[in-house]
Amino acid sequence: MSEPVVLVPGMMSDARVFMPQIVELTKTHSVQIASLGLSDTIRQMAADILASAPQNFALVGHSMGGIVAMEMLRQAPDRINRLALISTSATAEGPSQAAEREPCIVRAKAGRLAEVMTEMMRPEFFHDGPARPQVLKLIQEMATRLGPDVFIRHSRALQSRPDQQRTLRTARLPMLVLGGADDRMTAPARLEFIAGLVADAELHILPNAGHLPMVEAASAVTSALQTWLNRPLMLR
Repeated sequence: MSEPVVLVPGMMSDARVFMPQIVELTKTHSVQIASLGLSDTIRQMAADILASAPQNFALVGHSMGGIVAMEMLRQAPDRINRLALISTSATAEGPSQAAEREPCIVRAKAGRLAEVMTEMMRPEFFHDGPARPQVLKLIQEMATRLGPDVFIRHSRALQSRPDQQRTLRTARLPMLVLGGADDRMTAPARLEFIAGLVADAELHILPNAGHLPMVEAASAVTSALQTWLNRPLMLR
């Protein structure tokens, strides 16, 4: 069995966002799915995952999971063999964006989580194809299962998330940056910026995919991850 792989889902997501990749990667790798539900800071989420992760591993993070993955790299650079970031951002949250989360938190507390998720994960953030209704349904199902308390913790964590540009500039490891061409939440320009921070990072912008390329373009994401996992490790 090759090196272990740790998958970190995004905000209000669970293992289902990675299910196509789990099916294939478990044929050759030990795969662990991280949970972000118990903490309300990015730093503590990263520390919690590291506490139960293998000693050395490949790390994949999507969206908020990518933000946590970068913090894991900052905290334990010698333990992470390689890093894949999907549909994410390396910068801190601005004051206006942080303030916009407050009404969403209030409504989630009042039992209106489904309404909040509909507004936050709008159809235009995903590819306009036959899979879009299923993607939107999956997002609501995951949010319903996790509930408002987890939504509030995730929101608080994002409001205070650290800037990770320095972490990436000093990284020396095989890195994959991946996203959807139709993603209007995390635009391809953000991914190009991230890839530009890391020496020899591979950038894949996938057509016919939006903010959830692991589901929208499952085969392409799996193929990119398999190629990344086969890249030789770098001397540090």
